[in-house]
Amino acid sequence: MNVPFLAILPGLLIWLAILLLPWRPWSTRESLDSLAAIQNRDLSDITVLIPARNEALTISEMLSALKDQGDNLSVILVDDQSTDNTSELAKSIDLPHLTIISGTEPAEGWSGKLWALEQGRQHVKTPYLILLDADIVLEKNLIPVVLEKVKNEQLQMLSLMAFLKMQTFWEKLLMPAFIFFFKLLYPFHLSNKQNSWIAAAAGGFIFIETKVLEELGGFNCIKDALIDDCSLAKQVKKNKHKIWTGMTHSAISIRSYETLSSIWQMVARTAYTQLFYSPLLLLLCTLLMLAAFVLPVAALLQSQCPVFVTGLIILGLQVVCYLPTLRYYAINPIYTLVLPLIGVLYLVMTWSSAYRYYFAKGANWKGRYYN
Repeated sequence: MNVPFLAILPGLLIWLAILLLPWRPWSTRESLDSLAAIQNRDLSDITVLIPARNEALTISEMLSALKDQGDNLSVILVDDQSTDNTSELAKSIDLPHLTIISGTEPAEGWSGKLWALEQGRQHVKTPYLILLDADIVLEKNLIPVVLEKVKNEQLQMLSLMAFLKMQTFWEKLLMPAFIFFFKLLYPFHLSNKQNSWIAAAAGGFIFIETKVLEELGGFNCIKDALIDDCSLAKQVKKNKHKIWTGMTHSAISIRSYETLSSIWQMVARTAYTQLFYSPLLLLLCTLLMLAAFVLPVAALLQSQCPVFVTGLIILGLQVVCYLPTLRYYAINPIYTLVLPLIGVLYLVMTWSSAYRYYFAKGANWKGRYYN
């Protein structure tokens, strides 16, 4: 075998593995959506806990949507030292059973969001708790559907990957891939199996038994975690509880990422954290991404027929694997053809995340830095 063919062989093996693995990480089969009509919508056993820091653009629409979930739903909003009128807008919605708590400066060693959640958790009196981001709008009856699934399948924790906003060019280009890559790192099918060590969660919507969270000592068990959703899922699963994670069309993020820089900031905030701040894992990630995305495209520039054909096969496998995600979000299939470019962009974002960790203040979220 010649050198060019050996160089692209790892890329072929990577995409064949992604396609043929029995847990199908490319699939969108783990999905849950709301129903048009629910007869019994008594939600008195549930509290929705919302951490909110400078969410004036989204808080009104988000809280208004909770009115369509059911009766007697308790809502606790922790105003995490907002400098805008988040709290005033929340009060104006006139949402029944809404409690607004003024958050304090994060305690030492805590991330801001988790400290806000911990303050709110201490006021929860219901057996079930929903952790809901302040930019997530729920479609009617989603919470009753989730409650039914939790009870029927005896789950202790359920999370839903929110339907991200995909309207601008950059959102269509990069946001479906964000979820695609997340599912490759944390296959939902494996996460949902009790005997698997994989534990995935999507922090925008997490349904959890209150007593399970109390068993863990509240959010103290993950107080400094930047990837708090998967960290919480890992703790819950480690305690032998059943978890389930899936995609949805019914929990919709209304936060916009209209520019490349805004998406870059979002990804770079935690990309190096995913690699446990390890230079060795960063190097391994780089080699894998080059093999998966760069070398197959380079193969198309080769005059040797076996190399050229293998490059085409790899790109075809990429299309097959990525297409279900684009279909799920109703995005034009033409975006499958630029997955190599998307992969390179995400690799550069990961390197920028590492640069921030070593040479800047670290991750920045709403005026707070974490390292």
